[in-house]
Amino acid sequence: MDRRQFNSASSAAMGLLILSAWQQAHAIALADLTDKEASQGLKAALEKGALAAVGLLGKTDGFLGNAKVRIPLPGFLDDAAKLLKTLGQGKRIDELVTSMNRAAETAIPMGKDLLVGAVKNMSVSDAKKILTGGETSVTGFFAEKTRKPLGEKFLPVVGRATEKVGLAQKYNAVAGKAAGMGLVKKEDANIQKYVTGKTLDGLYLVIGEEEKKIRKDPIGAGSSILKKVFGALR
Repeated sequence: MDRRQFNSASSAAMGLLILSAWQQAHAIALADLTDKEASQGLKAALEKGALAAVGLLGKTDGFLGNAKVRIPLPGFLDDAAKLLKTLGQGKRIDELVTSMNRAAETAIPMGKDLLVGAVKNMSVSDAKKILTGGETSVTGFFAEKTRKPLGEKFLPVVGRATEKVGLAQKYNAVAGKAAGMGLVKKEDANIQKYVTGKTLDGLYLVIGEEEKKIRKDPIGAGSSILKKVFGALR
């Protein structure tokens, strides 16, 4: 074996040793976490992400001013709205879209207790599983545990908000016909249910973004248990 081959082989061997050492240290760090610490860390992340999302979305322009979660008219109706705007009906269309997003902003704060309450019912085994389940595992947990009850709580709030705009009933009539022709999804044919669903989608999206921030920078999250738990996963 010449010197170049020897150096190459040595470098590869050194790389494997370093990787093995890192993996071992990573495993030890995870093993050193007690069940209580794992549970506390996840619950802290859940609560931080949920409260941050509620604060960001549950205010004026929380939805309307955020392109990532802004609620548009669905599919075919959005395309039709663009045509109506060229025919001088833009103001009424804008009123409807604004009312949809304002309804979402009004509903979001009402979900705070349910979101935080879901944290208290989490088992220790669930906590360990979620911690090693990927960047959006906490978001998935929230959606699984809270989507149905939050939807039931948000729906009447959204209904009252959208009823204030005369176009809401016309939306349901037009969307119902469009759904019958396959131009709009059946679940989107009712404005109250459509907005409620989009409100929940936006909420979980933002919780996911906050969760990723905590996992990426547990030190910046300002919690000692978060530093220890998520630091061990880095």
